[in-house]
Amino acid sequence: MAQYRVLIDANDEKGIVHKVSTLFYENDLNILSNNEFVDKENNKFFMRSVVDGAINADELQRSLSDVLPTGGCAHVIIPKKKNIIIMATKEMHALGDILIRHEAGELEANILAVISNYDVLESLVSKFNIPYITVSHENLERDAHEKKIIKAIQEFEDVAYIVLAKYMRILTPQFVETFKDKIINIHHSFLPAFIGANPYKQAYERGVKIIGATAHFVNNNLDEGPIIAQEVIHVTHAYSWRDMQRSGRDVEKIVLSRALKLALEDRIFVHVNKTVIF
Repeated sequence: MAQYRVLIDANDEKGIVHKVSTLFYENDLNILSNNEFVDKENNKFFMRSVVDGAINADELQRSLSDVLPTGGCAHVIIPKKKNIIIMATKEMHALGDILIRHEAGELEANILAVISNYDVLESLVSKFNIPYITVSHENLERDAHEKKIIKAIQEFEDVAYIVLAKYMRILTPQFVETFKDKIINIHHSFLPAFIGANPYKQAYERGVKIIGATAHFVNNNLDEGPIIAQEVIHVTHAYSWRDMQRSGRDVEKIVLSRALKLALEDRIFVHVNKTVIF
């Protein structure tokens, strides 16, 4: 018996759940879990089901598409590890957390490589027997540097996601378009406040009481892509800016790994500039 993830994204109308569940029943599929959501403002229906049984995934997908409203999408996915590439700069907290979770078998992923514009993190990555590729930006225009990174990524097959684990360079529209809907980023949640160098020191000087992190898909609006996961923690006047920085980094790595896990498990629907997550 095989397991399948069924993702449905369609205009909302009466009877969708009945039609889909009838197809499951007629094909002798057992529903292990099911989640639904209707965005009433945009008249959109979203559904994620996990089923098991003996069926051809392509045939099931065609049958589902036939019963959905015009323009509706059905995807039948056989769960397996997805290929990912991580991009980093010099900070190791977010990268290290993903590497440890991967080593522990907590992520449905194959990490194909870590790409960085510095060699600072190579010793860390080498401990996990994962290829480390340094693509230096020195003496290169941004476009030229990114072309070299794109070439390095395209040496690998079937890359599902590119994870920016504190990759501290702004991506050009060309790069984002090349890997559309595949790039996941993490940043501190002070934005749009405290932009620039050392945001935690700026936040400390302002006396903030909450710090946090946001993981999101990358689009061409800087740090404004569809949000996947967020978290906040409270701080007090007793925190130094370095205490805030340490606490902020803890939140960042947890939120990024959580967002990546959701993506790997096919739990995210993107609609307009928002996400529906099951």
